[in-house]
Amino acid sequence: MTEKIKNPRILIVTPEVTYLPNRMGSLANYLTAKAGGLADVSAGLISALFGQGADVHVALPDYRSIFSDRLAPFLEKEHNAIRNSMPDDRIHLIEDRAFFYLHNVYSGDGLENTKLALTFQRDIINYIIPRVKPDLIHCNDWMTALIPPMARQMKIPCLFTIHNIHTVKSPLSYIEDRGIDAAAFWRHLYYERVPYNYEESRDSNGIDFLTSGIFSAHFVSTVSPTFLKEIVEGRHNFVEPSIRSELANKWNSGCAFGILNAPDPSFNPAEDKILPYKYGPSDHFKGKPRNKLFLQESLGLLKDENAPVFFWPSRLDPIQKGCQLLADILYKVISKYWKQNLQIVFVANGDFQIHFKNIVRFHNIDNRVAVCDFDENLEHIAYSASDFILMPSLFEPCGLPQMIAPIYGSLPVAHDTGGIHDTLLHLDARKNTGNGFLFEVFDSGGLFWAVDQAMNFYSLPSRVKARQIERIMKESAASFNHAVTARNYIALYEKMLQRPLVDRNAEFGLENKETPKVIKNL
Repeated sequence: MTEKIKNPRILIVTPEVTYLPNRMGSLANYLTAKAGGLADVSAGLISALFGQGADVHVALPDYRSIFSDRLAPFLEKEHNAIRNSMPDDRIHLIEDRAFFYLHNVYSGDGLENTKLALTFQRDIINYIIPRVKPDLIHCNDWMTALIPPMARQMKIPCLFTIHNIHTVKSPLSYIEDRGIDAAAFWRHLYYERVPYNYEESRDSNGIDFLTSGIFSAHFVSTVSPTFLKEIVEGRHNFVEPSIRSELANKWNSGCAFGILNAPDPSFNPAEDKILPYKYGPSDHFKGKPRNKLFLQESLGLLKDENAPVFFWPSRLDPIQKGCQLLADILYKVISKYWKQNLQIVFVANGDFQIHFKNIVRFHNIDNRVAVCDFDENLEHIAYSASDFILMPSLFEPCGLPQMIAPIYGSLPVAHDTGGIHDTLLHLDARKNTGNGFLFEVFDSGGLFWAVDQAMNFYSLPSRVKARQIERIMKESAASFNHAVTARNYIALYEKMLQRPLVDRNAEFGLENKETPKVIKNL
């Protein structure tokens, strides 16, 4: 009798299964909000991998206060997703008082965050890895960046995924004082200066956490293929030279890849409980106008189901999100399409919010422009009611709104960069291709041109528009989901292990699945 081959064991290490969406605005000034989709994609990936038959384990901090806080649904849904999809013996919570009473994933204090990261990694290195005995370790972001050096020393294949280009630095002595035997893998760490030896570097040569993870991991991934390429090419001056250099080394050696995140499954207009009127691709032309009238009445806008509605879904951050471009042309856009009753709805916080409120007040256009604080219910309704979303980001490590909006039949008007480039193609109704309207030059003129392109599409005959939106909704739902993301990671795991991740004879939904495009060129 042939013995069944044991599936490789994967240990996923993530500091977050809780998060506040980066769309929540002013909170994005803190790491909690900047964490964005790491928790979401971690929960989705873990659940999908386990559902597809992979021998997957997960290690994460025991945020007792956050997990039990019924007043904060954002802060428990990913944890519940993992709990409901996996047996408890595969979930390894790091139980330390440092995590028990936290009410946010991160502290507002940088030194305290470093302590939390070291406490988390200490127990992973000292207890979880010896107990689980993984064949492959998948780490996420700077709070796990000392594990790849340890894995390199132990010859365990390690994937390090970068969700946020953020790092901290600390001397070896401080790391060891927190209970991590860094002397065992000090040669695989990345220092502020080239180390002469262990002794001279222990107290005076800072360790760069994120760069150490990149430097020592066997493979590295980002959450956008294009954003990875942009970093390697030096197109973003906010990325530290050490990070860019080590990513370039991994890229040039064929060990760096981009795998897109995916939206939360709750973003589905056919099942979205928040919507006044649910709809799908085949009846969007009935559901969306009803939701539009509901949104207009709720926000005091002109009630007109034929009015083109543009929705701003991202935090109002002029450094990344390009909101100043829209401020420059907002009244010009409203004026040009005054007779069509063009409307713009903001559901976002941020320091720039006051500028839009002042513009609305000065021009007395509060029945055409609504500036609202972030609200989850209003966000869902705005996706369902709008015809277009505005996303003129200067850079975008991944982005989720440009994936969510087409699922709801709302077409993105966006700057062609990063994750936006990976997920959108300029729409051409005659060729039956594309899912948004892209501009290449990052200025207000480029955004205005793209808005004009969207309005040209809006003026097409109803049957033409309906056919295109139905196509886009179907294609988006099939492309932007956690199952696709999981298959991408499975393909990368298998490349690293040089063997299948699951038993191909078992029915785990992997048969006849096309190899993801991001992996085809490995």
